[in-house]
Amino acid sequence: MRGSKVGGVAAAVVLFATACGGGSTDTEDAASGATAAATKPGGGASGFPVKVTDCAGAETTFTEAPRKVVTSNASGLEMLFWLGAGDRVIGTGFPPGKGTMPAQFSAQADRVRVLGDMVIPKEQLLGSGADLYLDTFADMGGMGAMGAGPSPKEFAAAGIKHIYLKSTACARKRPGPQQDLAEVEADIRALGAVTGTSPRAEQLVAGMEQTLGSVRTALAGVPQDRRPTYFFFDFDAGTKQPIAVCDKQVANAVITQAGARNVFADCAGDFKPVSWEDVVARNPDWIQLGVRNKGSAEANAKAFDDAERFLRTFDATKGLNAVRDGKFVRIGSESTTIAGVRNAETVQRIASTIHPDLVRPAPTAG
Repeated sequence: MRGSKVGGVAAAVVLFATACGGGSTDTEDAASGATAAATKPGGGASGFPVKVTDCAGAETTFTEAPRKVVTSNASGLEMLFWLGAGDRVIGTGFPPGKGTMPAQFSAQADRVRVLGDMVIPKEQLLGSGADLYLDTFADMGGMGAMGAGPSPKEFAAAGIKHIYLKSTACARKRPGPQQDLAEVEADIRALGAVTGTSPRAEQLVAGMEQTLGSVRTALAGVPQDRRPTYFFFDFDAGTKQPIAVCDKQVANAVITQAGARNVFADCAGDFKPVSWEDVVARNPDWIQLGVRNKGSAEANAKAFDDAERFLRTFDATKGLNAVRDGKFVRIGSESTTIAGVRNAETVQRIASTIHPDLVRPAPTAG
């Protein structure tokens, strides 16, 4: 058995919650729903002022687009690249690993200054010269040794406005499960409004909805109780104690939209350590081999092979339906558990794997 990383579960959860659902095709509903982060009081020609809210509803007002942005991690960084605002990023924490960014953004991502290999130290963030900090974490103070983040007063004194990707940062506080990508789409629209790139945001959301809509149409005749059960296996978090993705995590929305039933959808929250006995009791029909991008096709293939080999040889899992039948989904962790534009493509990739007679294969992931 691989060495356990249970002692580092907090770090695994942080990595997976880095920015880390699709339902409505109605632009107004998605932008004004409970998680929509931006409104435009005044409605000037430039789109400003723009108001955004945090998880508790506190407002931040922008009278102009920010010019110097720091992102907490690669998730927010990638979203800014998709919006065409990547040239304003002056630093990031949790930098993207080799090969993890879509190819069209990789060179630009390499030029972004790394302010912290994990959470950005408070002094480094406050002294960065940023006028906006885009945060995908709910609470840096909850990350133990990684330290507490700046207070609202400290952000204000440094001239930094602090906003969140709410589909991830507010997930634990939402009243019900995250079953579609409406909140992710709302984040894209909100960030588009803040950065003055709303037309591009609408294009991105429209593209996501086109993909999601085609999958929903294809699966419309499959009753909910006939959809296969599905387990996201976080191989990189260690094998001694599995980590479940729960009902409020973006992955639950991705799995649901793909026409599957998350076997841990009854677990309230985002991530939760469970036991192999729990997994065996739920006996999933399909298992996603969740590994993080290793930087090359060869390294990724080896990681998927290693994850599958563990499940096939581990006494507790080798008799599972999915393992016995070879029903493995080889799609990486990032586009499944981290909120972003690529979630819709991941929905299609999963759906085309588990419902091959109904859903056409998705394009190769970016």
